[in-house]
Amino acid sequence: QVQLVESGGGLVQPGGSLRLSCAVSGILFSIYDMGWYRQAPGKQRELVASITRNGIANYAGSTKGRFTISRDNAKSTVYLQMYSLKSEDTAVYYCWSGRFSLEYWGQGTQVTVSS
Repeated sequence: QVQLVESGGGLVQPGGSLRLSCAVSGILFSIYDMGWYRQAPGKQRELVASITRNGIANYAGSTKGRFTISRDNAKSTVYLQMYSLKSEDTAVYYCWSGRFSLEYWGQGTQVTVSS
């Protein structure tokens, strides 16, 4: 059974930082591309950042320079370090894994940026 379990979400003030983690089991993590998506209320789910199995990272324009995605293949975990958080970053953040036509999603973790 494939599981993607996110953690690290919560309430943070504008300008603050958070680190999200996604622990993956049930697949050979190292051969999968990984990513983080988010969905704000009333909006479509959007890509935040992705990282290939070879470690090449890609970022959405709104997060570039503020967020960093990384992976630890030994721990089967992908991270999203978020800095300089803004109110518009408030959303449910979902972990994603994909390889060819296969893809899996986590249940999501809420990130709320508010004073």
